[in-house]
Parts: sequence; C-alpha cells; structure tokens
Amino acid sequence: MTDEQQQPRGELTLRTMAMPADTNAAGDIFGGWVLSQMDLAGGIAAGQRAEGRVVTIAVDRMKFIQPVHVGDVLCVYTDVVRVGTSSMEIRLEAWALRHRYGNREMVTEAHFTFVSVDDGGRPRPVPK
Repeated sequence: MTDEQQQPRGELTLRTMAMPADTNAAGDIFGGWVLSQMDLAGGIAAGQRAEGRVVTIAVDRMKFIQPVHVGDVLCVYTDVVRVGTSSMEIRLEAWALRHRYGNREMVTEAHFTFVSVDDGGRPRPVPK
C-alpha cells in the first residue's frame, strides 16, 4: 500500500507547523522536535483517558520513516491500545502535510507508555 493510499489510524490530537528554528544543519526538522510533539499529543490522549495528570514513562518502537521539512504541517494521531491499572500504552502516528497543502505522508510512528498520577506524583488507577 502506498503512502497516498494509507490513512492515519487513531484520532487527530495535535497539528502544528514545522518552523525554521526547529531544523538541523541539513535543513530537516530535528527528530527531537518531532518526538516532543508526539509526547504532547500522547499526553493529551492519556490525560483524557485517565481524567487527570499523566507522566511519560517509556517510548518504544520509535521509527522515523521520512524527514519533516520546514513548512510541513505535522499531524499527530493517537490511539489508546492498552490500559492497565495505572498505565496506558498509546500508539502514535505523525503525518506531514507537505508544504502545508500537499500530499500527506506518515513520517514517524511509536508507542508511548504513560502513568496516571495523583497531585503528589504517585501512581493512581485509571478510571474504568
């Protein structure tokens, strides 16, 4: 299946534009910037599911597929794939709308694990 035929999986959780300040020496957007946007989106999804504060405890299977360029709109999709007592695994896909209006391509995917915590930072159960 080509990228043009693929559809994002999950809920659109975050959209942001890649800007020149976020580039490396080659002119591509830093992978760390993309990772931080995915962490923000995952935290939004996990916080909604937990109905409260969450913290990131793991990033697994991070795969950079295509570079992100200045002017691309990064769209991050989230899907809660597992809920434990206090932890949640969120699958994330990052897609780029090339040059703000162009083709949509998957650029990164990963699984993040978040833990629901109370105001003191101690794990608390995720509501059913």
